Amino acid sequence: MTRLRANDLRSIPSALTDYDLELLRKTGATLKQIACQAVGVDEEICQDVERYRIGVIPITAGRGILKGFTGAVQAIAKHLGFQSFITEKTDVSGLGEAFERAAHILMLADDERFLAINTTTWRVIDNAEATGKGFATALAMMEGGLKSKNILIIGVGRVGKSAARTFMRMEARLGLYDINQYLSSRVAKELLCYPSSEVIVETNLNEALLKYRIIFDASPGRGVICSRHITPQTFIAAPGIPIGLTSRARAKSLDRLLHDPLEIGVATMIMDVAYGSEEEVLS
Repeated sequence: MTRLRANDLRSIPSALTDYDLELLRKTGATLKQIACQAVGVDEEICQDVERYRIGVIPITAGRGILKGFTGAVQAIAKHLGFQSFITEKTDVSGLGEAFERAAHILMLADDERFLAINTTTWRVIDNAEATGKGFATALAMMEGGLKSKNILIIGVGRVGKSAARTFMRMEARLGLYDINQYLSSRVAKELLCYPSSEVIVETNLNEALLKYRIIFDASPGRGVICSRHITPQTFIAAPGIPIGLTSRARAKSLDRLLHDPLEIGVATMIMDVAYGSEEEVLS
């Protein structure tokens, strides 16, 4: 899992209502509505969310507990309408506590993975998968649909691959760029299983950024998207941490940029683990 910083999380609990208003302005949908759309579930089906109890378990493995992380996850769950609590104990003891408190959903993260587990159905959702799917869906809403439109994906790790699969289901045309060209070529071949798939591998990032007006930045690189790459027609979803846009590029993007450190990914993984159905997963 991308290592967040405490500063990335501090304002999340108090800013969720304002973030809903921002998302409504940009996409026409709230955080919950984006997550439901990403999972393919009608919002009306999700009116019983309060019956679910979510246990958020602090994990000390690796680099340890990130200050503010469990509180931010709990706040997002509550904002969606779920019951949620943070276990007092950590690690295995915290897992036991969550079961003792009859949690329907467990949420826990270490340096490698951030998972949501449904203790009734045993459905397991990875945050990287959910983040790619959620941001891709929000980008489609902001753009007014993506069928037959050209999208550049920067970074084809777990988040980028998840977004690519989502875009393929929308019948978009993809350009893939990764600093590891072998990886982008491999993912391009895997995506050929989708009907009417159109995927090309881009090898020069600067040239690609000048060519595409819809961009999905899933890379961890700083400053890869500059002011010269932004036009009044540019739309960007940037789930990467840190954000890949320079300060001038962000200023030029205005209401055509989607970025947050946790909210869309966590909301999508919660709705997916509670209401989603099985789907194909790229290895």
